[in-house]
Amino acid sequence: MTPRVLPLLVSFDEESGIRRNLVGIPRYRQISFESSLKLSVDVERIVISGNESLLTRHYDEIRRPHCRLVALVDQPFRDPRIDALVYAYLPVDTPLALLERTIDNAIDNIHLIHVREQINERLRGVTREIQELNKIGAALSAEHHLDSLLELILTKSRHITNADAGSLYLVESAMEEKPHSAHRTLLANGDGASGLPAAALVKQEEEEEVRHKRLRFKLAQNDSIDLPFRESTMEINHKSIAGYVASTGEAVNIDDAYHLTPEVPYSINRKFDEDSGYRTKSILAVPLRDQKDHIVGVLQLINAKRNGNAKLDSLDAVKEQVVPFATRQQDIVASLGSQAAVAVENSRLYENIQRLFEGFVRASVIAIEARDPTTSGHSFRVANLTVALAEAVQRVESGPYADLRFTREELREIRYASLLHDFGKVGVREEVLIKAKKLYPAQRDLVKQRFEFVKRSVQVEKLQQRLDYALAKGRDEYLAKLGQFDDELRQQLEEVDGFFQIILKCDEPSVLPEGNFERLVDIAARYYRDFEGGERPLLTQDEVRLLSIRKGSLDENERLQIESHVVHTVNFLQQIPWTSEIRNIPDIARGHHEKLNGLGYPYKLSAPEIPVQTRMMTIADIFDALSAADRPYKKSVGLDRALQILDFAVKDGELDPSLFQIFLDAKVYEKWKIEPHPY
Repeated sequence: MTPRVLPLLVSFDEESGIRRNLVGIPRYRQISFESSLKLSVDVERIVISGNESLLTRHYDEIRRPHCRLVALVDQPFRDPRIDALVYAYLPVDTPLALLERTIDNAIDNIHLIHVREQINERLRGVTREIQELNKIGAALSAEHHLDSLLELILTKSRHITNADAGSLYLVESAMEEKPHSAHRTLLANGDGASGLPAAALVKQEEEEEVRHKRLRFKLAQNDSIDLPFRESTMEINHKSIAGYVASTGEAVNIDDAYHLTPEVPYSINRKFDEDSGYRTKSILAVPLRDQKDHIVGVLQLINAKRNGNAKLDSLDAVKEQVVPFATRQQDIVASLGSQAAVAVENSRLYENIQRLFEGFVRASVIAIEARDPTTSGHSFRVANLTVALAEAVQRVESGPYADLRFTREELREIRYASLLHDFGKVGVREEVLIKAKKLYPAQRDLVKQRFEFVKRSVQVEKLQQRLDYALAKGRDEYLAKLGQFDDELRQQLEEVDGFFQIILKCDEPSVLPEGNFERLVDIAARYYRDFEGGERPLLTQDEVRLLSIRKGSLDENERLQIESHVVHTVNFLQQIPWTSEIRNIPDIARGHHEKLNGLGYPYKLSAPEIPVQTRMMTIADIFDALSAADRPYKKSVGLDRALQILDFAVKDGELDPSLFQIFLDAKVYEKWKIEPHPY
């Protein structure tokens, strides 16, 4: 409130002697009521009257906040409206001293109300600032991505100060990482090899670290001009404003950057203004201090404006709109800078943890695939395809997934689930995991040796027959029949070899259910004599069972063991304390072998129970399994054949038709071997 040195005393009714009484109070300007009608509504006035009709007629003017009514009457007013306006009732013959004291109190009352309003307004302003800072703090805490966080810091700082432009710098090390604090502790407990005291070594090391730090210009914003921006670095010294703030930790508040006082060591480079036509005037630069009081960056705001929406597109606009940054604004920005510094450090820590976890995931996947080298790269390719499909889904504008969008955290969740979907294979017996044929290598070797034995037995038997015939019939008849003996031996050996070739063919796994295995039964019905003369079948029932597998290389028991890897995966993933942003990883990974028609494994889930993220992973998993390089138990298929097999699965109700169509339309399969972004 602007102080008023001469408040008004307004007299209504001179005939009652009020005017005569007021003459004795020279400290106040005295006027008649009619002339007061022309005064500003903010002028303080004390109305002294006992005429109720006059007061009623001028009710609207008397009830203004800067007016107080002193009633010189012997009885209260009858009109409740006028009665409510009365500050004090005094008798008509009130002594002048008491009247003067009452008027002083009325003036003080007006001032008190004004002061209270000002305090309340300041409190409301402070409350708004605190609420805004709390909102900003919450927003900073929620943002983990460094670039987005820096944008948020600068934008909010400019908004809260009406700054037209601003820039943000981060402190970074320009040297190799210095020894860990534990190393410094060791130094502090003893003298170094240089002979300097340990404390001096630590101080020397810290000073060396400071000397090798620099400022990286990370971000710039400007509401009035288009701002070309390129990251750059600068030395931390007193030559620039940002460097001065970073090195001293002191805030800089400049009214006019073109008129700096001679004693300051810093200056501004006017080249930007000259090139762009901009006028940099008021500047506020504050350090970003973390909880350890380390300076992690500098926040610089430029040109505080009266009107936050104004454009500084001319010198006249700058002259009219730009004002200095107030001390209160400096305090607020300093407080915001502290929050921002902690958020920046938390973001860096978060990114370090992310890199650490990313390394753990990669190492885990590599370790798993080392047990089965033939599937090397499978998990990474599946993650690549699944994330690419998720990104493609977000671009569709029609269909059941037109409104589906994934956050950065959800994309990261999809990627980690895809990378770890086969982790449970660590719990599967290795011989089953890498089984390339329907028979295990030892079984195949045993069958081969058996047939070699059978062939050798046939040869020995035929030799015995020849010898017996020669002894019984003589040399001439034996020679005459020699060709017949040779033909019979050749036929029998060819028959045995034919049987073995059928077995080898049946031992090869197939991608689709196929094969005619009746000949295996015939072969198993053939017998040979072992060393002890006992009869044994050419194929055991267990061998026939394995060789009759219609798809792949695994029998039912082995398939159950392989299928159990999903359960092992889920059990493993559920042991990890995932953060809330990626807590769905186990649920996404558990269903990658489920089918929409309920015929998948191991939980026999149906469509409503299978998340869309899992449906995408299933398409990617099958595509990679079909298209990957030859594995011992299957041949790879071409792109067209792989897509055709996927299409068969869609028609059988196993895969999501809409997602598969997006997979085709967006040509997601072309991103098969491209390394995905580490969300």
